[in-house]
Amino acid sequence: MKIRRVVTGNDENGKSMTKWDGKIESRPGRMGFEHVPLWATDCLPAQLTDDDPNTWELGTSLADGSVFRICRYEPGVIERWHRTDTIDYAIVMAGELWMQLDEGEVHLKAGDVVIQRGTNHNWENRGAEPCV
Repeated sequence: MKIRRVVTGNDENGKSMTKWDGKIESRPGRMGFEHVPLWATDCLPAQLTDDDPNTWELGTSLADGSVFRICRYEPGVIERWHRTDTIDYAIVMAGELWMQLDEGEVHLKAGDVVIQRGTNHNWENRGAEPCV
């Protein structure tokens, strides 16, 4: 995947301007999974700096910060049960995905939104198409 990312900023005179405008390529993860790290903050409230977080080494979550990424799950993606210490927001843009929980699972389709509140979970794509 390549996603165009436009990030605004202020110049030395305080005038709004485009800081970065370009395509960011996905990074590989486990077999059948890739992600595009679009933005992150390393503290909350966020500080406006000249750093481009796309150059940071990001894990699943960032302690005391935030991570915004687009993920692609291929059919048959390798399972990875995990728990984060963050609140995560997932929007299914295309395809289908099953969110597995310790107690049950939820079938998600394009347009569905998940608010993942630090629970143990796994994402599984049982469909025929990639899920973004």
